This record gives sequence, C-alpha cells and structure tokens, in this order.
Amino acid sequence: MMDNIVNMGQNDVMSNFTKTDDIMNDMRKIIEGSQKTAHQAVNTILVQRNWLIGYRIASEELNGEDRADYGAEVIKKLSFELTKEFGKGYTKSNLYSFYSFYKTYPEIFQTPSGKSAILLSWSHYNVLLQVKDKIARDWYEKEAYEQPWSVRTLQRNISSQYYYRMLQTQNRNRVENEMKQLTADFQTDKLEFIKNPVIAEFLGLSSNTDFTESELESSILSNIQKFLMELGKGYAFVARQQHIKTEKQDYYIDLVFYNYILKCFVLIDLKTEQITHQDVGQMDMYIRMYDELKRSEGDNPTIGIVLCSDTDEDIARYSVMHGNEQLFASKYKLYLPTEEELRAEIETQKTMYYLQHDKDENDIVNNT
Repeated sequence: MMDNIVNMGQNDVMSNFTKTDDIMNDMRKIIEGSQKTAHQAVNTILVQRNWLIGYRIASEELNGEDRADYGAEVIKKLSFELTKEFGKGYTKSNLYSFYSFYKTYPEIFQTPSGKSAILLSWSHYNVLLQVKDKIARDWYEKEAYEQPWSVRTLQRNISSQYYYRMLQTQNRNRVENEMKQLTADFQTDKLEFIKNPVIAEFLGLSSNTDFTESELESSILSNIQKFLMELGKGYAFVARQQHIKTEKQDYYIDLVFYNYILKCFVLIDLKTEQITHQDVGQMDMYIRMYDELKRSEGDNPTIGIVLCSDTDEDIARYSVMHGNEQLFASKYKLYLPTEEELRAEIETQKTMYYLQHDKDENDIVNNT
C-alpha cells in the first residue's frame, strides 16, 4: 500500500517564469508564483502526513480489540505523547480527523496512473470530512479544485447546502452567480495560506494573528494583561491569543488567566468596535468549551469578560454560564476588576497609544 505514495510539489517557479518589459509585473508573478508553489508543497506533505497518521491509527485498531473504548484510549495516549514531544497540532480532535481522513479516502494515493490523487489542501479535506454523502462530497471536492475555491468558500458552500440547491434549482446560473458574489472576499484573500494555523503548527511556528488585530487592540491587550496581574488578586497568566478550533472554524481568545482564589479560568476578549450580542454569544461559546475541555474537578465555572473599546463608551460585560447562583456572582465580583476600573484602564491605554502615535509622526516630520 505504501509503495504507491509519491512525492509531489515539484518546483515549477523557474520553468513558469517568462521575462517581460514590465519589471513590476514580473516581480509580482515571481513572488505570487513562489508563494503558490510553497503552499502546494507544504500542503501536499501535510496531507500525506495526516493520511499516514490516520492509516497507522486504523492499523492499530485492527490489530487491537477493535472496540470504541480501545480506540479512544489509543488516541488519548497518542495525543498526550505527541503533544509533549512535538507541540501543538496533535489534539485528540485532530487525531480523530486524521483517522477519519484515512477511512474516508483510503485510496487517495492509489490511482491507475500510480500517482497521488491529491488535489486539495489538508484544510480543504478537513472541511470535506463534514459531508457524509459521498456523492455530494465528491462534487464539492471536484468544484473546489476546478473553480478553485478557497477553504472559506468551500466551508460556506457546504454550510449553505450549495450542492443540493444546485440540484433543485431551475436557474443554475443565478444560484452560482449569487454564490460567487457572496464568497468574492474569500477568493481574494491571498494571505489565507499564511494565516492558516494548521500550517503554522505543522511547520513548528507559533500561530500569528497580528494581521487581524489593530495596533491599538494589541497595545490595550498588552497593558490589560499587566493591569490584571498587578491587581494581585490571585491571577496567574495562562495564554494570549489562545487558539481554539471547532469543527468548522478557528477562534482566538485574547487573554486567558486562572484565578486561584476563585478557582476558575477567566477569559478576556477585546473588541475594537461597539459590542454586539454576537460578541457575547461568542464569549459564551468560549466559556462552554473551556468548561468542557479545561475545567478540572473542584474548579468553579469559567468567567468571561468582553471588553469594548469604543470612542463614545467603554464597557465590560461579565458572563458566567450554567446558571450558577447569585452567591457566586457576588463572590467573584470581589476579586475581579470593576467595570469602572476596566473602563479607566482602557481609556488610559488608548490615550498613551494615541500620544505615542502622534510622537512617532512628529519624529518622522522632524527628520525629513
């Protein structure tokens, strides 16, 4: 079975370059072509790695007791050991995805020509695993390759039942044109590869989300972190921009603390625009996920704080799920900063940021 796996991602940057009289256009083609080739090469190896991991897990299942609890225990142990040795990217959820990938595409490397049939990135295949209908999945795979669709476009089309709507419509062009219009922004995102946390983890890099956060937000978060630690009320810093992955999307929690007095995690999310009910809903989702995945026996329910940095008003909203009693609410308010304290700190950091920004601009003017 393994003999038919072949290496892909042949470097065609040199062969595809043709010099013209427009140097800027030539530069653009060289850079974009190199990025595309690098993307394809990394993704090809990533797909092969994940397929092989899935194959090996499946082999262990066949050689073992072939029971659900046995397989779960194997994956749990593998996740612990691999994460300890290789870092992020080997969660139980990811290992199950690799196993499912192999089970869904057992012949992906075995075609009549003897060459790999890989056409898409791992992120594409990970999205396709959501589709249980093989005919629909094959159609999405073919369209994603031929169009080509970005990962976000593929996800949106699956979520909106695009395949089934195309089957039933009497006006395919109208449905297709609407889809292209709604996904136009997804298709022009040339940084999708760079932003992909799966690729970052595969290469051993830390996920970088600076491209999605303003300098102002970054400045405020840095100082809110210091501010909370200086309060000295039992805070221990856990993570910044902590990556949480659901089946369909990646999320990043701005700041995570553990308060050993309250015996609970405290999650903080900063919004640079006016707060919305979607922001509160997202925080509630973070809380539920943290309570399920991170909360230990004896811990109190996770607390979420949504901060809003707005020109007219800065507000903080606390959220604790699972309907815990008012007694706990009164308890945690003694140890968490008040809304007034948070509002004042945000205003202070905004002022410092703007003063520094003005200073930098003045320095540039004076030096010219």
